[in-house]
Amino acid sequence: MADFNQMIIDEFRSNGGHVSTAGFGDALVVLHSIGAKSGEVRLNPLMAIPENGSWLIVGSAAGSPKDPAWVHNLRAHPAIDVEIPGDDAVQTISVAVSEIPDDEWDTNWQKFLDASEGFAKYVETAEGRRFPIFRLTPA
Repeated sequence: MADFNQMIIDEFRSNGGHVSTAGFGDALVVLHSIGAKSGEVRLNPLMAIPENGSWLIVGSAAGSPKDPAWVHNLRAHPAIDVEIPGDDAVQTISVAVSEIPDDEWDTNWQKFLDASEGFAKYVETAEGRRFPIFRLTPA
């Protein structure tokens, strides 16, 4: 998975945030989470839904029954950087991370279902896990 992620990150950076591989298009960001224990920066390309100057991301882990490691990292360190598509090149900005509360989860989960049918398939393999959703707001 690390090689695939690096390939996506390289393509993202080379093409101003556009990724043709796997049909991602312009719907990605590169998250710079900070390891909860190690303190090291971890890079994760993630589908993001732009919304009123912020972005929504979801910890689906492709339908795994466990949250991806970056979820734990964001909860431990909610002030991070993120790479976003720019006009001519990728831009790195600082963001504040907030987890979507339970009473807003259904509405925001629907946005991911509307964006990609793959998310509905992830529910089938997640063994009942509810995927955490986060908002990235420019700091």
